[in-house]
Amino acid sequence: MHTGLLRNLGELSEAQCREALCLVSGEQVRTSLRPLPHAISPEILSGVDCRLPSLSGARIRATGTVTHRAAITGGRILQGSSYAFIVPSETDHRMAWSHYLARPGQVEVQGRARWRDMADGFMASELPLDILDFGAISGRLMNRVQDSPQLDRKTPFKTTRTRLRWVLEPGEIGEEGRPPIRLTLWNGMLRTLRLTGEPDARIVAFCEDLALHDWLLTTLQSLIERALIGTAAHTRIAAKLSPAIDHLLHLWMPGARVDDSFRPFWEELERHPGFSRQWKSSVERIRDQIAVNTLSLLSVMAESRREADGDPISSRGTPPGGA
Repeated sequence: MHTGLLRNLGELSEAQCREALCLVSGEQVRTSLRPLPHAISPEILSGVDCRLPSLSGARIRATGTVTHRAAITGGRILQGSSYAFIVPSETDHRMAWSHYLARPGQVEVQGRARWRDMADGFMASELPLDILDFGAISGRLMNRVQDSPQLDRKTPFKTTRTRLRWVLEPGEIGEEGRPPIRLTLWNGMLRTLRLTGEPDARIVAFCEDLALHDWLLTTLQSLIERALIGTAAHTRIAAKLSPAIDHLLHLWMPGARVDDSFRPFWEELERHPGFSRQWKSSVERIRDQIAVNTLSLLSVMAESRREADGDPISSRGTPPGGA
């Protein structure tokens, strides 16, 4: 799935989100206002008939349909996600398309299914060009929403998309009752997530929530880095950090839309690597810089007022009667 900033200067209203996400004629866009405004497009199916990734390089053929959808959070953040359940085929040859359309969101593996090999291949940093690319499907969907006439094609600050590639493998809870989950940050904007648990479509909402908060944290850190804290003037630092206050800080609510059955995954990520600890530290740093800039401006204003009022105490002189 891909996550990025909507190309629009202001936040979209609920009505504008509905229009932007109306991707299927006659289908409803789902919206909610609590705890944050959130809108999800109708689910779309795309037929696929191609190879699946394989770490060993085995040629694994699969046919079926991929589900994809777009979502807007806070009228500001756009996500495009695509996913499918990979299942063994009942036959060793390709069926008529009516067979696959009757099983939406399933991709059937023809021949011998090497499940661990496929999962390992999908978690690789680079994927061959001739295999099923869920990211490309997500990216095209995001581009389609970004081209909506509801958007003015402008952004309040520069940022980049992040990409989350995830796999859920059937399995049980690990040691000490902790859910097996591994998040890896690769060079660039790619993240891979490997989970173990019972197959459940609600895992998609958890992955979307994780991708959203990873993007928020990544973008916040990027703004801090570009502010050149410690070397630039206080006014310049405050100007560089102001987009975080205006557009990002209020969106941090990890797990707010995640089903209770998947909250242990979030708890594990909060334990390590500690998303909220890093977010809190970054937010405090931003607020400290804004406070320093405010005090600096107040000091300059006070000095200017004393000079305008003819205060004999100045930075260049001494009080009357002084030696």
